[in-house]
Formats: sequence, structure tokens, C-alpha cells
Amino acid sequence: MAAHTPRLLNALDVFEDGIYIINEDYTVEYMNKFMKELFGEGVGKKCHDVLIGSATPCDWCKYDEVFINNETHHSEVYIEALDKIFVLSELPVVNQDGSKSKLSIYRDITHNVLQEEKLKASKASYQRLFTHAGCGVFVSSKKGRFLDVNPALLKMLGYQDKEEFLSLDLAKDVYLSPDDRRKYTDIIEKKGRVVDYEVKWRRRDGHILHILLTSNVRYDPKGVILGYEGIVVDQTRRKKNENQIKEAHDFLDKIISHSPNAIMVMDMRGIIKLWNQGAEEIFGVKSAQVIGKMSIQQIFSKNVVEKITEMMRDEKFGGKGKLNSYSLNFKKDDGELVEGNLSASILYDEKGNELATVGLFVDLKERLQIERDLSAARQHLLQSEKLAAMGRLTSQIAHEMNNPLFGIMNTLELMKTEIPPENKRRKLLDMSLSEIERLADMLKKMLSFSKPDQDKRSKININVILDELMLLYEKRFRENSIKVIFDLVENPGNIFASRDQLRQVFINMFSNAIYAMPDGGNLEISTRVISGKLYIIIKDTGTGIKPEHMKKIFDSFFTTKKESVQGVGLGLSVCYGFIKDHDGDITVESQEGQWTKFSIMLPIVGK
Repeated sequence: MAAHTPRLLNALDVFEDGIYIINEDYTVEYMNKFMKELFGEGVGKKCHDVLIGSATPCDWCKYDEVFINNETHHSEVYIEALDKIFVLSELPVVNQDGSKSKLSIYRDITHNVLQEEKLKASKASYQRLFTHAGCGVFVSSKKGRFLDVNPALLKMLGYQDKEEFLSLDLAKDVYLSPDDRRKYTDIIEKKGRVVDYEVKWRRRDGHILHILLTSNVRYDPKGVILGYEGIVVDQTRRKKNENQIKEAHDFLDKIISHSPNAIMVMDMRGIIKLWNQGAEEIFGVKSAQVIGKMSIQQIFSKNVVEKITEMMRDEKFGGKGKLNSYSLNFKKDDGELVEGNLSASILYDEKGNELATVGLFVDLKERLQIERDLSAARQHLLQSEKLAAMGRLTSQIAHEMNNPLFGIMNTLELMKTEIPPENKRRKLLDMSLSEIERLADMLKKMLSFSKPDQDKRSKININVILDELMLLYEKRFRENSIKVIFDLVENPGNIFASRDQLRQVFINMFSNAIYAMPDGGNLEISTRVISGKLYIIIKDTGTGIKPEHMKKIFDSFFTTKKESVQGVGLGLSVCYGFIKDHDGDITVESQEGQWTKFSIMLPIVGK
């Protein structure tokens, strides 16, 4: 140790590397300050005992190379006791007395090695992420070329050859419009980044992609823009779904907005949330005046709203949360009467909580007025039928009385020739004859009353008559569970007939069909044109007619109805007379207990 100058040894203490010197028998002659901090005081001990606590030299020791061959060696050493990695430099030293020593320098590189490993792992992770990411990842130059892209972006844009893709001009070959590329670069260079920037790109096959760009600017150390890097998300399918949803929403909105019926939506407090054009027209209040500003109780009365709400919560009116039908009449602010039908339901969330109420109000004012008019017409026709029946009865009575009256008159005239004019009996005969003549005149007037002039006739389309009568009978058919099936010739031609008499015929037919189907059934109404003649067939699935009644069905005063209020047996008789009076014919077929079919034939004008 004396061979080493004190000044040199003191200088070695300044180094942050571990330094020690051993002689030829492995004995430590010197350790600098940092070496002692790492391994403790070891001067005078064997170096391998100090470093690894072993009685034998260290595996990495280059004793022969240094002491014998006088060589310098560098190596990397891991010392387990310290869990550190060192760069070891071993150098030969010739002392002043000619002896040899070995100078060993241990530089701690543990931190650097770990950092390199982390950097290497980070690069590997980034490369895996870049390669396997589901969205597109890119690095591009400022001039508009891709510098690197991942496989997902290649697949997204329909390319297989990466080199071909990297040769593309972004503005011309990828962006749908070069202006889109310019707008993108202006924004990203101004802000430094873009997030979820919507733009359209073009696939290799020409199809358009809707994408979202999230990217940032790449700078060099001097702050000069090199290009851009970021990710690309294909939104084409989502955009398509959004458009389909929007189209469906717009279509539904148009249906609701342009419905002729009033459609209303209220929250559970009754505040109006939706008010379509139909509601504006029916109730006379604009949507801007009611939506979010008015309660439905301000449109209807509080009592009506409470009753409707109670009915919706009662399952017997259509099921839970539903009200199938409720007749509702009220007066608007201007005094006009609104007559209609309301149906409503409660909307629930997935947990069954009440969210809102939707209502549909149908204005039935015109329809109800038509029904009232037709009902009045029906009553008028029924009265006409009764009068006609009375006329025919009077005609029959007058006809039967005429013959005996004329016989009496002839007898009295003969008796006058046998009695002189001055005889008192002659005056009695004249008086009797005068009364008989007065009675005959009365019978003549009765016959005149029983055969009034025919109703005015005109060209008529039978389909119009049937449509008008269906308005009258539709509700009655529905109430009696009768399904009406139409099979009408589109252009049957016109018939020359009395509108009122034809109405009377079909009113009788429909009334009989309802009576024959007390538990409901089907009513088929069809028309056929055969050889210039129009056939109207009316068939019901009712109780049918007994065979013994078939020949009497059109006779006056014949009826199978037990209740006196149901009729006196003049309906079909009147129908038969009307049809015959129109140069037509009416026939009946029936299967008792199953069905009845009436066939009416009328000549078509000009055929």
C-alpha cells in the first residue's frame, strides 16, 4: 500500500464509482469511499470475501489476464447481494517497488439497465397496440402522405399492400374532398389537436366512409411541424343506423303531426307534452299555447280527467293502463260542440313506473250527424212503410166492399121502377140510393189514397246506396258482433229506381239479418253484373228459415217474430212489391240453422 501515493488515493475517494486495489494474493490493499459504502470496510481481506462472502475467487475475476498477461478487461457484472448491475473495469498496476496490483472499478448501471428494459418493453407494448388495435392508427407527414399505418387502417380502407397505401396522396386519394383535408390541417395546426373530428374518407373500392379523427401535431425539437398522428374510428355503420333512426323518427313524427285525429301526450301531472295538428284543429288551440304551458284539465274538465284516469287503471276497460273507448262531448271556448271518442293508455318504464299518458281523440261530429240524419230517414221510411201497408189493406177492403155495394145500388134502381114517384116509399128508396152512392164515393177516394203516385225515380249507383246505409248500420253491426264482408263490382252501372224505396228494401234486409244473428256472425254483401242485369246478394250466417215458411216469406202480415214490437209481417212484402215495381225480382234461399241468402235483380240502364 505504501507504494501508492497518498495524493492519488485521496483523489480516488472523489469518484462515484467503486474502486479498490488488490495484490497478487487477492488481498485488498485499498478501497475508496464509495466502494466502502457499497461493501463495507474490506482492506486486508480477500476481495472475494468482501464482494460475495466466498472463500474462492469471483467467477468474473480476470486474475490471470491482468497479473500474468498484463491486460485490461471490461465486463458487466451482477452482484446478487446488492441486487445491482455494474460495469467492471480491471486494470494492471505496476508499483514503484516492481510488484503488481490490480485496480478494479465498479460503475453502477442498474438504473440505466432498468430504464432500457422499460423502454424496450414500452416499445414492444406500443408496437403490439399499434399492430393489434381495432381502430385505425396512423402517422402522416405535413405534406399529406402516410408514414406508417396499422393493419386495422389498411383493412378499413380496403388495402392489402402497405407500400401502395403509403404512396397515396391523402388529399386526393383518401379524403372525399381535398378541401376536407385542408380544413382538417387548419384546425389541428391552430389548436394542436382534434378530438372526434367528423370527415368523409374514400375506400379503395370507392365506397364512402364516415370516420371520426382524433389526432395531434408532431413537432421536431425546434417546434417545427413534422406531421400528424392519431386514431381513426369507422362510423359508417353507426351513421347509417342514425340515419335510419332519424328517417323512422321523422316518418313517425309526420304520421303523428298530420293525423286528422287529435293525438296528445301528457306527463303524470297532466302537463301537455305533445299536441299535433289534429288536436289544434279539433280543440282550436295551437301547440305553442299548450305544450309545457297547459294542463289537460284546462282542455277537459277536472272531473272528466279524473274519471278517465280511474278507468285507465281499471282493467275492465281495456286492460291495465288502457282505455279502449270513451264517448266524450264538450264545448269549446267559442261555444261550438265537439262530439267524439277518446282512447288512451299509460306509458310505463322498464320497472313498471308510470311515465306519461297518450290519448287519441276522434272527432265524430259529422259522422254522428249523418247517423242522426239517416236514423231520421229510416224512421221516415218506416212510417212510409206503415202507411203503404195501411193503403194496401184499405185497397183490399174497398175492393171487397165495391161489389156488394154495386149490387145493392142495382137492386134499389130496379125497385124504383116499380114504385111511382109520388109514393112515399119512392122517397125512402131515393134516400137509400143516395147514401149508397155516397158510400161508393168514399170507397173510391180510399182506393185513390191506397195507390199514390210512384216515388220519383232517377239513375242510381247501387254502391252509393250501400255505402250510405253502412254509415247508419255500422255501429249496430259492431254492437251485435256482426262482421260485414263486401264484394262489390267497382263499376256496376246505373239502375233507374226510387232512392227511398231502395233504401227501404235494404233497411229491411239488414234489420232482418241482425234479428237472425242474436249472437253475432257474418253478413256478406256482394254484387254481380250478368247479361245487363245487376244482382245484389245479401247472405247472413243466422238462424235460417224453416222450409215450411219459405213460400210465405213475402206474404203480407206473415212473420216469425214472436214479440209484437218486432213487426207485423209487412217488411219483406213491401220489399217484394218495390222490387217488382222496378221490373226486378227477389228470391230467397236458406239452410235452417246455418244461413239465409236474398238475391235481388234489377235491370241496368241502357242494357
